[in-house]
Amino acid sequence: MHKLQTYIKRRLESEIYKRMSIFPAVLILGSRQCGKSTLVKMITAEREDYRCLDLQNIADLNKISEPQLFFEANKEKVICFDEIQQAPNLFSALRSEIDSDRRLGRFLLLGSASQELIQKSSETLAGRIGIVELSPFSIDELLLFEPQTDIKTYWNRGGYPDSFLAFNDEASTIWREDFIKTYVQRDIPQLGIQIPALQMRRFMTLCAHQTGQLLNSSKMGESFGIAHTTIRRYIDLLEQTFLVRVLMPYDHNEKKRLVKSPKMYIRDVGILHQLLQIKDYNDLLGNPVFGASWESLVVENICSIFSDCRFSFYRSASGDEMDLIIQKSNTIIAIECKASVAPQVTKGFWNVISSVLPQKTFIVAPIAGYYPIKENVFVSGLNEVIPLIHKEFYSGTSF
Repeated sequence: MHKLQTYIKRRLESEIYKRMSIFPAVLILGSRQCGKSTLVKMITAEREDYRCLDLQNIADLNKISEPQLFFEANKEKVICFDEIQQAPNLFSALRSEIDSDRRLGRFLLLGSASQELIQKSSETLAGRIGIVELSPFSIDELLLFEPQTDIKTYWNRGGYPDSFLAFNDEASTIWREDFIKTYVQRDIPQLGIQIPALQMRRFMTLCAHQTGQLLNSSKMGESFGIAHTTIRRYIDLLEQTFLVRVLMPYDHNEKKRLVKSPKMYIRDVGILHQLLQIKDYNDLLGNPVFGASWESLVVENICSIFSDCRFSFYRSASGDEMDLIIQKSNTIIAIECKASVAPQVTKGFWNVISSVLPQKTFIVAPIAGYYPIKENVFVSGLNEVIPLIHKEFYSGTSF
């Protein structure tokens, strides 16, 4: 695949515009290289009153050594601070500046670390800032741009723009390997966290082998040779930097005994495959992680697209399970992921439906189209399940 020069429209654009019309500042969170800077460039492309500083650049960082002087010199401009986590003390200066001039949409803040940023912004900019999260490409964005998008290429390379749009699989592999090296060698230390790069790389590989499984910190600690509390700290770090998604178990008042351990996923399947040295789709087909990889792809797409919903998984002590339970208001949708063109389900699948009582249940498989197998139970491809879920949650609105 040749790298495309045309901009692929991001679903989050409308949400950013909406928040810029409500708040003086908008914080766009997401992992490094997921497309935050490109998105903002497109939003501001026709604006002459736009100024952007990359705070990983020492020259740009020095420009805000006296933030009030910088704000005064750029008072009429829309100001973007990229990699805002590099200047955590800037938040208090931003609060003072916003309080003196509450013009809407004045600041765009981009960051690639989650919890600390939200904590600082909520402490100092409460009521002044809107927060959105940008993920790598989701399947709906790719299909909107190119209806004939090859799901196998997307599944193999993942959703990071430079990986998916690479010239060929080898170029995609090289990009993802460099991404991981930069993450462990530069990004983690820049957050002030001292973990040897080799140790973090090994830990990320361990997480890749465990993707889609219950998170057992004690067992992981034994195999890695460190305390379970350290394992949990590492997981939190990967979660806060958008490399890992932790999914909590379904919590409902029912008689069945449910597991309490969360599940863990490497969020981008391209990074998952690189950590496991899976080079192409044929390698993936013969790998034990094949089913977990498909589950990761489906779960991440749904969770990133329907981010205003509540997500969990169901697993009882007797072994009944469902990969994803989606809740919004009084509507519940159940998702089971099957990496097969002719998916089969067990008795436990039907037991979960009887317990949870979802309005719709989808078995998501690598197929095209969808078809019913029972009332309100469907087998569906990933391409088709997204608008079907949207219809259930937002009936009467187009997707």
